[in-house]
Amino acid sequence: MAKRRRLLILLGPTAVGKTDQSLSYARRYDSPIISCDSRQLYREMSIGTAVPPEALRAEIPHYFIRDHSIFEPYTAGKYEVEALALLERLFNEGHETLVMAGGSGFYIDALCKGLDDFPSADPELRAMLMRRLGEEGVESLRMELKSLDPVSYAALDIANGQRVVRALEVCLMTGRPFSSFKTGSHKARPFEIEKIGFTRPRAELYARIDARVLKMVEDGLMEEVRRLYPHRALPALQTVGYKELFPVLEGEYGLERGVELVQRNTRHYAKRQLSWWARDKDIRWEML
Repeated sequence: MAKRRRLLILLGPTAVGKTDQSLSYARRYDSPIISCDSRQLYREMSIGTAVPPEALRAEIPHYFIRDHSIFEPYTAGKYEVEALALLERLFNEGHETLVMAGGSGFYIDALCKGLDDFPSADPELRAMLMRRLGEEGVESLRMELKSLDPVSYAALDIANGQRVVRALEVCLMTGRPFSSFKTGSHKARPFEIEKIGFTRPRAELYARIDARVLKMVEDGLMEEVRRLYPHRALPALQTVGYKELFPVLEGEYGLERGVELVQRNTRHYAKRQLSWWARDKDIRWEML
């Protein structure tokens, strides 16, 4: 009789406490932790992405944590392929339950359901849009996306420059809305999937977010931002926690204002995460 193969996905908004929960479940099932976070996978970023402490990563093996570079474009499609290959290997090594933890809804959907068959990238168009992203900022591109494809504009994380570029690229390349390529069909997976979502009362969650941002600053976030400043136009750095602080280095506003913006935008991001998962009836929610 074949062994049971189960993937246990622990998800929830940023700062809810997924790290502690994932450690508890990993110990219970003698499993490594497979991260499903679109920012923690970059090795050049750690403080602003709230990477689990090195001591914890030494105790329990972690995958997709600081093992890719901001200089190499990464997508949910690549994550789907690499994560499925990793799961197959780990199941073959004898694990019956594997623990995945993260807050990137698009990556979790890619892994669980598979991605739709979007057209391949146009390198020249992509390069042009990336130049615009660096020169004009994401606001100009997302307004164009809103005009061409309001459905995608409403559904995407429009603060994520890389995702806005990809959606706009498909619209311009094909003359069709990016959203029209989404079929909603699910690909079969050779393992069971169980999802547990963690949440907290909204005021408590927001207080945890604000406190965590302050702790990041104490831990040296501005030094990390300063080191990454020369690469600020890269898609990986068009993200909350970094894009608000680059203007501090440029003298546009002070550190206090930059920190306030990181806190505000992180709260907004948490709200979008919860909205994304509200449509998924397979999630069993637990209040922490």
